[in-house]
Amino acid sequence: MHNPFHIEGAARPARWLVTCDHATNAVPGFVNGGSLGIAPEDMARHIAYDVGAAGVARALARALDAPAILSNFSRLVIDPNRGEDDPTLVMKLYDGTVIPANRHVGEEDFARRLDRLYRPYHTALAELAARRDDTVIVSVHSFTPQFRGRPPRPWHIALLYAADTRLAHPLLARLRAEPDLCVGDNQPYGGHLPGDTIARHAIAHQRPNVLIELRNDLIATPEAQAAWAVRLAPILQEVAAHAGV
Repeated sequence: MHNPFHIEGAARPARWLVTCDHATNAVPGFVNGGSLGIAPEDMARHIAYDVGAAGVARALARALDAPAILSNFSRLVIDPNRGEDDPTLVMKLYDGTVIPANRHVGEEDFARRLDRLYRPYHTALAELAARRDDTVIVSVHSFTPQFRGRPPRPWHIALLYAADTRLAHPLLARLRAEPDLCVGDNQPYGGHLPGDTIARHAIAHQRPNVLIELRNDLIATPEAQAAWAVRLAPILQEVAAHAGV
């Protein structure tokens, strides 16, 4: 039986909740025998998961004394950071790579991925978020330094947000005060998508939130992941306190 998520520190008392939607490149055995039909080197790329994000999320949650929830299935199996009606929920082509096991996904296979992976993850996340009335959600992601055929991405870290800017805007200003950081504002992607994780579990419940994107070459090792977490935790606490969220 494949566990669709991992929770760490469920009993930690802080109001923060750290999420990692794209924590792993795991393909459960019930999905095409445990393979999506693409090369191992492609499964190790950003197309399959957010490289380095899981380590940052775990370390950040420890530093904040907060729980963390991490997905346990590849974004190529089904993407938990999309709404159920999003046409990119199961990707057939990503950054130049065709996903053979997804090219002809039938209704039964699609429903199985929803029921055994996507929905249990979101149910568990909802329960964690509801454990306190003042939960603040921090979603940890990573991005590749360069898509194929695209210009290099200069940002070290970026923040994504939608209409709720209570935490994101002051955090953006605080990070830009760091002299060694190039900080993206809704880069390399713009804002949140309807029905995504932040929309469902933060915005819909008026919970303060921010999505943090880190360039994955900067978090390639456990040491780098821990260093970013130790750096970000006090900044998040400082900004939240000053912003009154």
